Amino acid sequence: MSRVTEALIPPSQRLSADELHDALNLGAGEVGRKRSAFLIMLVLSAIIAAAGVLGDSTATVIGAMIIAPLATPILGIALGIVVGQLRLVVSSLLWVLLGVVLVIAIGAMFAVFVADPSELQSNSQITGRTSPGLLDLAAALATGTAGAFAMSRRDLSTVLPGVAIAISLVPPLGVVGVCAGVGEWDAATGALWLFLSNVVALIIAGSIVFTLAGYAREPSSLPTARRRRAYIIVGIAAVIVVIPLAFNTVASFLLTSWGLTIRNASQEWISADTTASISDVHWVGVNATIDVVTDDGEIPDTADLATALDGLPEFVGVSVRVQTEAEYAIR
Repeated sequence: MSRVTEALIPPSQRLSADELHDALNLGAGEVGRKRSAFLIMLVLSAIIAAAGVLGDSTATVIGAMIIAPLATPILGIALGIVVGQLRLVVSSLLWVLLGVVLVIAIGAMFAVFVADPSELQSNSQITGRTSPGLLDLAAALATGTAGAFAMSRRDLSTVLPGVAIAISLVPPLGVVGVCAGVGEWDAATGALWLFLSNVVALIIAGSIVFTLAGYAREPSSLPTARRRRAYIIVGIAAVIVVIPLAFNTVASFLLTSWGLTIRNASQEWISADTTASISDVHWVGVNATIDVVTDDGEIPDTADLATALDGLPEFVGVSVRVQTEAEYAIR
C-alpha cells in the first residue's frame, strides 16, 4: 500500500481479506447464525420504520436506521466486485432483494390497516424521502466511505452506529411500502429511487475503499481484467441513478427561485391592503398557488400582479386563493 493508504488504513488495524469476507458474506462461516440475525433485525427494523413513518416520528425512524442490517450485503456486493468473486456479488444481491421485498411488504401491510391517505402529504417522514437530489447522493457516498473504512479497520467499529444513522436504507423502503399500500405510486417511486441511489453510492464507495485497502491485490482476488465488466455495470447504474437526481436538484432550485420571485411580487402587490397578508406560496408541479388572507375577501386587481410576474417562464402557472379571516365573539 502507498503511504497515503497506510495512513488511512494502518496495516496494524487492517482486517485481513478472510476476516472482511467473513463479516460481509452471509453465506460463509456460521451461516445459520448470520442469516437468522439478518432476518430478525431486518423484520424488526422494518416494523420500527413503518411505525415511525406512519407516526411521523424522527426518533423512531432513527431507531430503525440503527438496527437495519442491509448495509452488510450491500458492502458484500462491493467486496465481491473488488476481489472478483461473482458468487459473493450474486448472493449478496439476492439478500438485498429479499430485504427490499420484506420491508416494502411490511410497510404496505401497516398502511392498509392504519394509514390515512389524506395525512401522508403533510407527513415529514414521507415528504423528505420522495424527492431525492444530488445532495442525498453526496451524503450517501460519504456515508458509504465511512462505513467501508469502519469495516476495514479494527479500531473504527465504534463509528458503525453513527454510519447506520447517516445512511437511509430501511426508512425509504418503509415509505415505499406505506405509499404503495394506499396507492400513492408517485411518492413510492421517489422513495424507491432514494433507496437505489443510496445502494449504488454504498457500492461505489465500498469498492473504492476496499481497493485502496489492498483487497484487490490479495492472492485470492481475480485479475483486474476479469473484474472490468462489474465496474462497467456499476458505472452504468451510477449514471442511471444520477440523471433523475440531477433533474430533481435543478427542478428544486428553479422552484425555489421562482417561488421567491412570486412571494416578493405578491407581497408588493398586496401591500396596498393593510388588512391582507400572504400566508403561503406552494407548488403542485409547475403551478404555484398564492394563499392570501383578508378580512373581507377582497384583493387588489390581479392584473398588477400578473404584470410583476412577466419575467417567469410561460409554462409556470400562478393562481391566487383567497381565505377570509373572521373572528366572532361568543361571550
